[in-house]
Amino acid sequence: MGQQRVRVQNFTVTEDGYGSGRGQSAEAPFGDLDVGRLMSWVGGTASWTYRDGPGGSRGLDDLFVRDFEHGIGVEVMGRNKFGPVRGPWPDEEWRGWWGDEPPFHAPVVVMTHHPRPSFTLADTTFHFRSGEPADVLAEARELAGGLDVRIGGGVATVRAFLDAGLVDDLHVVVAPLTAGGGEWLWESPADLEDRYEHEAVPSPSGVVHHLFWR
Repeated sequence: MGQQRVRVQNFTVTEDGYGSGRGQSAEAPFGDLDVGRLMSWVGGTASWTYRDGPGGSRGLDDLFVRDFEHGIGVEVMGRNKFGPVRGPWPDEEWRGWWGDEPPFHAPVVVMTHHPRPSFTLADTTFHFRSGEPADVLAEARELAGGLDVRIGGGVATVRAFLDAGLVDDLHVVVAPLTAGGGEWLWESPADLEDRYEHEAVPSPSGVVHHLFWR
């Protein structure tokens, strides 16, 4: 088995660097950002998890969508990605955006200042942990069982792990739209070139895949 890696995969932002818009709510997980346009490159592929029939592309975008689960033993996400509830939990009824069958197929560690008991939906157990990125990552590595750790987002969580120097491989997709506000990842992909090798690969769908590695 190869060395365990910490990865960001298929993380999609706008041309002006935003991964979500303003005003996130239960009805609008990405706020006022048009999530259909932002993520259309995923929905157009043959391997999209929620495709309910044949069709879709088998090109470059599909390659990244197919690779999403490969070699991943655990996902780490922030509180905002798990749900719209802020502050102390008023109750424990909220169990994520994904229904009874989350798409992760691996344990998930949710970073939060307000931990709660773990629970399981289908093949995914959600664990709630407070602490610095390095501390959360140490537990995630154990849960991953030697497989890779995916930092799933949102933007603040990805930035926290980048700022702590904990990300080995980063794949960011820049979609052809602007947001003007929301959660901001970067000024441009060049912001990371002092720390990573970088290659940009345009797709026929109109997005650009940015690949970074140590």
